[in-house]
Amino acid sequence: MKIKVTSDSTCDLSAELIEKYDIGIFPLSVVLGEKFFKDGVDIVPKDIFEYVAKTGELPKTAAGSADEYAEFFKKNLEGHDFLIHVNISSLASSSHSAASKAAEEFGGKVKVIDSHALSTGQGLLVLKACDFALAGKSADEIVKDVNSLRPRVNTSFVPDALDYLHKGGRCSLAALIGAKVLKLHPMIAENAEGQLIAKKKYMGGMERCIRNYIADLKESFPDYDKSRCFITHSTADESLVELAKKCVAETFDFEQVIETVAGSIVTSHCGRNTLGVLFICN
Repeated sequence: MKIKVTSDSTCDLSAELIEKYDIGIFPLSVVLGEKFFKDGVDIVPKDIFEYVAKTGELPKTAAGSADEYAEFFKKNLEGHDFLIHVNISSLASSSHSAASKAAEEFGGKVKVIDSHALSTGQGLLVLKACDFALAGKSADEIVKDVNSLRPRVNTSFVPDALDYLHKGGRCSLAALIGAKVLKLHPMIAENAEGQLIAKKKYMGGMERCIRNYIADLKESFPDYDKSRCFITHSTADESLVELAKKCVAETFDFEQVIETVAGSIVTSHCGRNTLGVLFICN
């Protein structure tokens, strides 16, 4: 039985991983002014930063339509018995609704999963679906097993500044000013339902915050899946990324630590120098 795994571009997986596991990627759209761009195809995070610096406005993001998903599923289903698509959280985008509607056209051969996550939190579930497919599990078994992992995914990150979150309506002006004055950096985490919440606040420079953030992750999740971990950032300073790698290596015991750069969709909402350590808990 041949099973194809696909996902939205918001999974933030590298080109190497996408090629290695033959993952089909559906690009969501980024809108700069009146121009539409496809995430990971004809726009990169640098374009986002330049646009915001020039206009003072955030880009808009757009989900695909049911017709676009149907065309994508038809193409990726060729040569396969089943297709499993992992969507960005339904609380963050209408993508899951559109994909689910499109899947109805394929007589059960296309199965759509709401990841309840985004970025490489979503990507972790995509790779688990690939692992299960390679292990010979059926499509229904893969869907069941991936769904059982959803509440165990740690999707969290720490932004350097709250400007993008404020512009996007996710942070009040008072919180923005307070964060700048007091040098506060919240840990933004996704709860079990796929909703982003401010879980904790760190004070000081980003280096200190990253150390405390990673220490808190170990304290919160002492039992974890050691197979892989992502250090995902929005074009963060190299020194910050290297510090995160060092702290993860000293604190955890992952078999594989993968650095990834967030795509244009995620970058549009969090801004530069945001960094997260994402993994699955036991």
